[in-house]
This record gives sequence, structure tokens and C-alpha cells, in this order.
Amino acid sequence: MSLSETLKPPYTLVICEKAAAAIRIAQALGTSSFERISGLKTEAGKRGSLPSVFSATTKSGLRFIICSAIGHLYGLVDAKGSRSTYPVFDIKWMPVIKNGNKKNRKTELVISVISLLSQKATSFIHACDYDQEGEVIGYNILEYACNNKYEKSLRAKFSTLTDEEIRNSFDCLLQPSRGLAEAGRSRHMIDFIYGINISRSLTQSFKISNDGKRYYNFSIGRVQGPSLAFVVDREASIRKHIPVPYWTVSAQFERNGYPINAQYYLQKIDTLSKATSIVDICTDQDGRVTEIKHRKVTIKAPSPFNLGDLQKEAFRVFKFSPSYTLSTAEKLYLNALISYPRTSSQKLPSSVSYKKIISGLSKIGAAALGNDDKIGSFNSSICIGPYTKLAEVLLSKHYLSPNEGRKTDPAHPAIYPTGEKPKGRLDVAQLKLLDLIIKRFLATFGEPAISRYTTMMIVVKDDHLFIADEKKTIYEGWMNFYKPYIIRSGTQFHLPETHNGNILRNAAMMMTEKLIQPPHRFNQASLLEKMEKENIGTKATRSDIISTLFKRNYISNTATISYQKQKNGPGGVGIEATNVGFEIIHLMRKYVPNIVSTDLTRSMEQQLEEIESGIARSAFVIEYATAKLKEAITYLKEKEIEIGNQITEALDTTRNKEQIILGTCPICGRGDLKIMRSNRTKKRFVGCSSYTSNKCKATAPLPQKTPIKTTGKVCLICRWPILEAVFRGREKYYSKFCVNMKCPTKNNNNDLKALS
Repeated sequence: MSLSETLKPPYTLVICEKAAAAIRIAQALGTSSFERISGLKTEAGKRGSLPSVFSATTKSGLRFIICSAIGHLYGLVDAKGSRSTYPVFDIKWMPVIKNGNKKNRKTELVISVISLLSQKATSFIHACDYDQEGEVIGYNILEYACNNKYEKSLRAKFSTLTDEEIRNSFDCLLQPSRGLAEAGRSRHMIDFIYGINISRSLTQSFKISNDGKRYYNFSIGRVQGPSLAFVVDREASIRKHIPVPYWTVSAQFERNGYPINAQYYLQKIDTLSKATSIVDICTDQDGRVTEIKHRKVTIKAPSPFNLGDLQKEAFRVFKFSPSYTLSTAEKLYLNALISYPRTSSQKLPSSVSYKKIISGLSKIGAAALGNDDKIGSFNSSICIGPYTKLAEVLLSKHYLSPNEGRKTDPAHPAIYPTGEKPKGRLDVAQLKLLDLIIKRFLATFGEPAISRYTTMMIVVKDDHLFIADEKKTIYEGWMNFYKPYIIRSGTQFHLPETHNGNILRNAAMMMTEKLIQPPHRFNQASLLEKMEKENIGTKATRSDIISTLFKRNYISNTATISYQKQKNGPGGVGIEATNVGFEIIHLMRKYVPNIVSTDLTRSMEQQLEEIESGIARSAFVIEYATAKLKEAITYLKEKEIEIGNQITEALDTTRNKEQIILGTCPICGRGDLKIMRSNRTKKRFVGCSSYTSNKCKATAPLPQKTPIKTTGKVCLICRWPILEAVFRGREKYYSKFCVNMKCPTKNNNNDLKALS
């Protein structure tokens, strides 16, 4: 079929958000014919390759032209076009196009193609992701590129990209969701005016303080502010903490040769003399069993994942950052392997056949997921497929009923696997996350697990009570489906058979001095959980907010610089507020406290929800937010020099803290080699402190992700420092290397490059 015949009316133009989604929709709808369209000519198309466009015809003769955006094609800009002046309240939606930017040239091409295709289209279907962001993307395309076609369009709603669900959604098209679009656009507008004004205020203050000779891209917003404040407040509590000592006393008893470990009933003894007295009195004194208690605890199956739960669990199990988990989950969704991940729901859809999905999972073996050897080698404790045995247990049940959580989402159900076989090779991260989602889904149908807790009371010298506990899982139930991701609560102890009145030999007494610990630092998972609890941000934006705080150098991982092992509860390495982060929050609270107030942010979130449900008007909510911001901006302008001086001092302090001295520079012999970070790329490297004074250009690259630590030694060949890279896999191991890329000890494969 020629190009002119393919684009001959009548046809329906389908707007998708991503190219992968467009391909799947075209394949699902093209039951009669399906082809990729080439040869389109537009003014923009003359300057680059055109985006993917597909033609699909159903057996009944309906024709669809399917094209995709590349995310947001339109964004908000300052109508006056200035990059430094503020306040800014005159904003407008414009194509995301800037000269010289490859991605933005592609944006121009996509808009040009969609505009061309819309001219002869007889109807329109909005098929972007069914949430606020997706609704805004489709709304802007239909209104601006297609000449006001949003109200005339129909909406396709689907939660998976399987052929069956796509066809069902196109058979049951909905009216466009004006409330969802208005809420999403209002959110963008409020976030834009807050972000651009407060950020420009800080950036301009810094610039004025440094006579225009230095620049730093500061940013703060209505969600960034409270999120950063959480970390700052926690860090302040840690710094103020006084490590008060206390003592614990324990004993090891024996019964017929079996050891029984017991703790003194006072878990914290406040004085050394009291702890010593207990040990002295009880040493070599037998114990008598006075009471044995047994209780059974039923542990329900876990609920299905929503996005927040998945991000927290992936961080706990794999140490994936929330943003990395989301991007990986989106790839699985676009491959039709899981349902839409941006959801708050903990409930599975009753409309799908659980047995059909589980039956599909039972047929997915290791070979279907990729190379068998690679799958088994990336972590022997994580067993990727097959799921046949687990599936058979569930399929033998007469009725399948998942254990669901309380949270719901009107747009999408909880995250669940589709049961489809992967059509291409998955990378290791996708394999891990898919396995986690599949096993969580299967576990929701499992029976409750049962644990038995035994508590034994042991008395020494009539008035000193010791307690021994036994924790034992006596029925695994759903846990059998969720291995190896189960959280075991505490150590599983075994107590020998004992009865009331039995005498136990006291084999040893132990006394341990401890310190009251400060609060745990946030890690990325617990910070995400705090944001959810306080209802700031959305399920789709929270992970991006955390990433931005890292990018702006407001927070850092405690191991990024010192690489010391920290105890931060589940999740390991904690997040520490930098001096810049502290100063930003200090200044905001001093001059514009509303900006970092969870109350204001939570109130706006509620108003945005009311826009979506039709209770509130968009114009009123934006007007209210703007009025609050104007009060803050007036005061910030008056204090520009004072603010600039304070954040300059904080920034310099933070940078000096990062510059770890490694030793004397082997090139100039006068300066010090330091670990620094580039202002432009934010990458760390080794550089000489004499760069400014003596123009010494001694530099060396460093691994960017692998933790490193100093050794205090230098290479015997070139005299450059030797550092040690720390790898954490199944076992932690170390690798020493000379930082000098030109060192004769380097082999042809370049071990430093391999560490990056």
C-alpha cells in the first residue's frame, strides 16, 4: 500500500506516550494488517530521522494510525524569556525545543509529524499512560499539536500491554478525563512557579554575593523543601545525641549438654556497679525454671505491591534506588511482563483470571528469561524461574483469593505479573525485579504462616530473673512462595525440652557495656516512606525528588566520602545532609518557613485531588498558591546579600569536606593530591591543589560508583597514591589500584576502567 493510500481518510489517530507502547498497541489492533509507515515528509523531517508511526487495520476494517510521543513534548516556560530575573508568574506552555539540543530537535520532529497526521484524521484516541502525567502529555498534544482535539477524543484505559487488554480497552473507550488533566496541569504550574522563583532567588543571591564570578545551580520547591527538611532534622537529632552508656547482663545455662542463652530481665542497667553486682551474685549459681509460656502467631500473606512498596522492597533486597526501581519496572511494563507500575493500589483486579496468569507463569522457565548460566550466576541465593512447582500448588486450589491491602487507586490495580513469556533478553536488574514481583504475587495467594514463640523464665538466687526465648516457624505457608525474600524477625533459637522446676547449670555470666544509639539515618527507602506518610509528592515523582536532592549536593550517602560501615536499620547506608542542605533549610525556615512546611504542601496536594474529583477549580488553587509565594519572594529579595553570603560559606565548607587529601603531588611536588568533584559533571576525580597557583594539571579519573578508601600508600613505580575499591556482592572483597592512568603497572585492559 502506498503512503497516500495509507494516510487516506477515514482513520483514527492514536496518541501514545512511548514508542514501545505504540508498537504493542499497533500489533494488538492490527488483526488484519500491521505495518510501519515510512516516507512521511514534514518541514521538521528534512532535518532529521522521523519518529515511529504505525498503521493497523482490524478484521472489521477499522484503521488506526498510531504514533508516540517521547514523554513531555510541551513544558512550561517563563513568558518573558529571561533566565535570571524573578519573580516569575507569567508562564505558558510551549514545545520543549531549544536550538542545538539533539533530544529537543527530535521533539520538534515528533510534534511536526503528529500535527501532519492530525489534519486528515477523522477521530482521535488518547492512549498515553492513565495517570496525571500521562493525561497531561496526551492533553497537550491533542490541544496544541492537533488543534484543540482533546474534548473530541476518546480515552483508552489499560493496565497491561497484553494484546487481550489492549483490544478490550479499545472496545470500551472512555470519555476524556478533564479533571485528571486539569489536576496534572495545575500541579505542573504550581511546581513550576514555586521551583523557578525560589531556585532563582537562591542562585541570584549566590551570584550577587560572589560579584557574578561564581555560579551554582540551586533549586528548591514545594516538595523538595519538606523532603530535605526531613533529612536535615534527622541529622540534627543525630548530631545532638549524647551517647549515654548502659549495661546488659546475660547468662549461658546448660540442660543435659544443650546450651540455653538467656538475658537478664532488665534490658538496660543504668550503672556499672549494679551490673557488676548482678554478675557477682549469679556467677556459678544454678538457675531454676519457674515458668514456660508457648504462643502461636499467625502471619498473614503479604499484600500485592504498589509502587512505593516495590521501591522499598527492591531497596531492601537489591539496594536499588527508588528511581532505578521505577525505570526498571517501566521497562518490564513496556515488555508486557507486569502491569502498570505507577499505582498506589494494594488490590488486584477481579476482572483478570488469576489461574490464567499463574498457569502462564508455570511455563516460564530459565531459558525463557535469558541465558541459563547467566541467570544462575548473578546471585546464587536468588532463584530465577522456573515457577512450575510453586504454580502447581496454587492451581490445585479450588478457589484463589489474594490477601489484599487497604490502599486503592482509581486508575490502576496493584502491580502484578501478566504471565507472558519475555520476547527478548532481559538484563540482570529486570530479571531480579521480575522475580521479586512474581514471587510476591504468588505469595499473596498463600496460606498464613505460623510461628511459635516460647518464653522460659529462669530464676537465680530467688530474685534474679533471666529470660530465654525460642522463635520457630512451624508452618511456612505463603513464605514458601516468597523465598528468598522473606524477612526473618530476629534469630531463630532452639530450646531443649525443659519443664517447670528443672535446675539449669550456670555455665557463664556475661556483662556488656553499650551506648544508647542515635536515631537511624534515613536511607532512600525510608525517606520515600516518610514522604508517603506525610502525603507530599506523588507516587510518580517522589523518587525523582530524592535523586534531585543528591544531584544538588544537598544530601549524600554517608559512605560516599568516608565509606565507613554505618548502622542505619534495614537498607544499610544512610543519607546525610550536607552543609549546603543544612543552610538551605535554615534560610528557608528563617525567611520563608511555608516553603519547607509539610502543612502547606499537604494542603496543596489535597486541593489538587479536589481538582481531579471536580470539587475545586484549577484557577482558584493556582491563585492561592501564587499568593502564598508572592509573600515569600518579597522577603527573599530584601535579603539577597545576606542569603548569598551564608550559602557561599556552606557550599565551600561542603566542598572542602569532600576533598580528601591523598598525599603530595608527584608532578609538581608542592601541592596536595585530593579527591574532588567536578562542578560541571559532578564526577569525582583526583586533582592537585596547586592547579590555581602553580597551574599544576595533575589529574586522574576515579571509579564513580564503586566505594573507595585510602590506603596511605604510594605506588613504588610512579609514586602516585594507591587506593582500594570495595566491592559488595555475595561476599565483600577489595581491590587495590594505582590512580595514575599512565603507570607502567597498568595492563592493556586497564583495571581502573573496569572498576568505573
